[in-house]
Amino acid sequence: MFLQQLRRGFLGNVRNDVLSGVTVALALIPEAIAFSIMAGVDPMVGLYASFTIAVTISIVGGRPGMISAATGAMASLMGPIIVQYGVEYLFAATILTGILQWLLGVLKVGRFITFVPQSVIVGFVNALAIIIFMAQLPNFAGESWPMYAMVAGTLAIIYLLPLLTKAVPSALTAIIVITLISVFSGADVRTVGDMGNIQQALPLFHIPQIAWSFDTLLHLLPYSLALAVVGLTESLLTATIVDEMTETKSDKNREVRGQGIANVITGFFGGMAGCAMIGQTVINVKSGGRTRLSTLVAGLFLLFLILVLGDIVKRIPMAALVGVMFMVSIGTFDWGSLRTLGKIPRSDAVVMVLTVAIVVATSDLAIGVVSGVILSSLNFGWKMASLRCRTTMDTAGRKTYHVSGQLFFGTMTHFVELFDHNADPGHIVIDFSGSHVWDHSAITAISKVTQKYAGVGKTVDITGLNHESQRIIDQMGLSGTSAHQ
Repeated sequence: MFLQQLRRGFLGNVRNDVLSGVTVALALIPEAIAFSIMAGVDPMVGLYASFTIAVTISIVGGRPGMISAATGAMASLMGPIIVQYGVEYLFAATILTGILQWLLGVLKVGRFITFVPQSVIVGFVNALAIIIFMAQLPNFAGESWPMYAMVAGTLAIIYLLPLLTKAVPSALTAIIVITLISVFSGADVRTVGDMGNIQQALPLFHIPQIAWSFDTLLHLLPYSLALAVVGLTESLLTATIVDEMTETKSDKNREVRGQGIANVITGFFGGMAGCAMIGQTVINVKSGGRTRLSTLVAGLFLLFLILVLGDIVKRIPMAALVGVMFMVSIGTFDWGSLRTLGKIPRSDAVVMVLTVAIVVATSDLAIGVVSGVILSSLNFGWKMASLRCRTTMDTAGRKTYHVSGQLFFGTMTHFVELFDHNADPGHIVIDFSGSHVWDHSAITAISKVTQKYAGVGKTVDITGLNHESQRIIDQMGLSGTSAHQ
């Protein structure tokens, strides 16, 4: 059984996974360095985090083929920790972030990703594509025509090579070819080495040197909680996107726990907190990576690049990596959403556009996604918060109110206002065949109506309740009615 799981998890797609993992590792280096600079720490903090997180998540994660490492979304939250406390407290906050994520995984919060509407997911994906594209533009500042030519050459190789052969990932080929052109031509372009110093040293186990106390944990808790939420939001949405791209399923709760374990480990090895990276994940999937081996190779080859090929890596032109990220941006954007924008319900279109706008404006994925979910929930609640009612009279003089719609806190007031207890006859029937009773507010509304009728000496029968509605009424012990199925 173990060997079967090992073979399926790591050995089912070896050639493609190894090549895609190598491609991802090359693209990870400038990203990790850039995110380290964003957070205000040494570049090695981001590189060590990318190695430890990728290797760990390849074993304990719930979404095979997904790449997790240091990310911009997480780095953007780390500045205040560095400014107020220093890098040692960042390591401690990373460990606490991992613990919180693991606990959330135990509580099975991965289930909540199913509550994110499709319009929000599409908006999230499109916003990320725009952010990835915009993040490459500063690389052109002060550059001359060789930079533009190399970016164009990279894109040409990426899109044209598959027409000839798919034996090797086109992105990897592009990086190698453009690097060789840059080295042998002596072109004056920015390279990976210009972004920051890469030390050829192994990450070592390190207990953060802080004042370990309950008071310290309370100070770090708000930062770690924010990191945990942002990390899980991006990771779960990325996992959902990969599920759709590969037409496979993943264990979201295992992914949540895995992210937690990965962050705990990276905190003890001098790394900063990280999460899933949609850009590198798209590179991996489009390069043929499908199993855990691709993520493992990405992490291990990243360390190999740092330790053994550091001098060579420093000479990789940023133009090649910018071209690869442009490919990621183009491939990530859901172009079909533009064609269907005018066909889907207007409310969904508004939510999609607002999600994109908020994420791009704030560069905060969590704010954008949470805002989109809230807007979708309000829209759904507004649509559900309407009741319809028609009345009939029978030969015995009984008046029946036929209620249609959902009875919950949003329709409670409307329901109470449906009835005219003074003018109605002495016997009233409320038919719930077309409705459903959801919550305490609904029970309170029914109770108010029946009490008003009782106050003027009239009786009320409740009929048509489905099983769940009847169970809620029985549990609440609603009095003043005679209920019939």
